[in-house]
Amino acid sequence: MSDRGRERIAAVLADAVRDAEPSEVPERLCAAAVRLLPVSGAGVALWGEGIPVPLSASSARAEQLMEMQATLGDGPCLRAAETGAAVYASDLTAGRDAVRWPVFAQQAAAAGVRAVYALPLGGHMSCVGTLDLYRDVPGELAGDEVRTAQLVADVLTAALMALPLGEDDGLRPPGEEPWLSALATDHDVVHQAVGMVMAQLGIDAGEALARLRAHAFAQGRTVLDEGREVVGRRTRLDDRD
Repeated sequence: MSDRGRERIAAVLADAVRDAEPSEVPERLCAAAVRLLPVSGAGVALWGEGIPVPLSASSARAEQLMEMQATLGDGPCLRAAETGAAVYASDLTAGRDAVRWPVFAQQAAAAGVRAVYALPLGGHMSCVGTLDLYRDVPGELAGDEVRTAQLVADVLTAALMALPLGEDDGLRPPGEEPWLSALATDHDVVHQAVGMVMAQLGIDAGEALARLRAHAFAQGRTVLDEGREVVGRRTRLDDRD
């Protein structure tokens, strides 16, 4: 990529986040990624304790694909978060990618997504999440497009690390909620449900999360919705689940 090309992309990204509130930054960068790349959707997920937490998406379908992977516990985006390396699944309808993630590939194709490109936010030792790009047709990204996607991921990583995230950052007006409050609450619901399943069945956290995901999939729910059912005591898993 030429210096002029990098400058153009940097200008688009800078313009996208100009005057944005902290909570708007991820969504704006997702929208910019869709403008800059041959993709139909983009999403950002944070990564914590084995569970991706969807943060923002450019469309309802991109959000659906993020929730799908969180529920299945499988997919290109989870692999990128686990390894800290980019994963380019260029054809979910046939070949290696379709075999590698068979359930996800089938559901993604049914939703109209044929390719997924997942880039870690940060490296292997400090991956905080992923930038997830979705495409309606199979195909690889060209060299310049890969570099553009990586530049978007780098800017997004820097932006997330710079944003005020918590209660005690001292940067919020009095009485204003932290912008990640609702997200953290959702994340806590899943972990609380995992703890309840551990206590009910006498199993470890990894198996409890797998049981929660399996039951959610069987019921046609997301893992977050299933967590709410368990925490609300409307659903109880047993040894048969």
